[in-house]
Amino acid sequence: MRVALVQMAAGTDPDANLTTIERLTAGLDAELIVLPEAVMHDFGTPTTLLGPAAQDLDGPFVTALSALAKRQRAAVVGGMFERSGDDDRPFNTLVVVGPDGELRTTYRKAHLYDSFGYRESDRLSAGEPRPVVVDLGGLHAGLLTCYDLRFPEHSRALVDAGAQTLVVPAAWVRGPLKEDHWETLVRARAIENTVYVAAAAQCGRAYSGRSMLVDPMGIAVAAAGEAAGVVTGEIRPDRLAEARERNPALQHRRAWPAYAGPDGAAGSEP
Repeated sequence: MRVALVQMAAGTDPDANLTTIERLTAGLDAELIVLPEAVMHDFGTPTTLLGPAAQDLDGPFVTALSALAKRQRAAVVGGMFERSGDDDRPFNTLVVVGPDGELRTTYRKAHLYDSFGYRESDRLSAGEPRPVVVDLGGLHAGLLTCYDLRFPEHSRALVDAGAQTLVVPAAWVRGPLKEDHWETLVRARAIENTVYVAAAAQCGRAYSGRSMLVDPMGIAVAAAGEAAGVVTGEIRPDRLAEARERNPALQHRRAWPAYAGPDGAAGSEP
């Protein structure tokens, strides 16, 4: 499967963002197009209200992605703010649209970015912690959003649910060592799970860029720098099978008991 990772700096004008998406994806030869997190409407400043920006799943943003998918004859994954039961705190949601324009599935970000001095939970609601895997023409893709990368158990749950590729839209905030964390975590999730990782990130003043398609051995098949643009690469089932034969770590897993403390039976020392 040929994958296109779209790297761009979204703003707070959804129509302008859609214009940029259409420009960057025009004429792409890809079966899967991955857009960044919050590509419908950026987070803005820490005081930007996200509730008024949220849309329903049958709103103009998803409708536009549906038209894009049909026009490009490709599956499209992208991030939006979805209305929730809390008018002030919408969901941070990924939508997956098939080449036929039909909405295939959604994933509401489970791990909100309350880290590095930022509090995403002040403005957004967390989704339920459940693995979301979607079949895209025979490729089983597991969905993660940005900060989810820091939780290896989330990726492993997706792989246990059948994911062969992890799709990771992100708006990875710049900062000391943050770019290094991004690259390390994308490669680590690929290596430890022997899967492809297709990570499409926002760029610009606030975000790190560096979108990457990493293969099951941790090799960057395609990678971007800091600028807006598109990078493409191939997800190859034979490469996946070869990697899992050479590195059968998933077959070697042992069940580890939870640590119950120094006086507990599980994990205690004599």
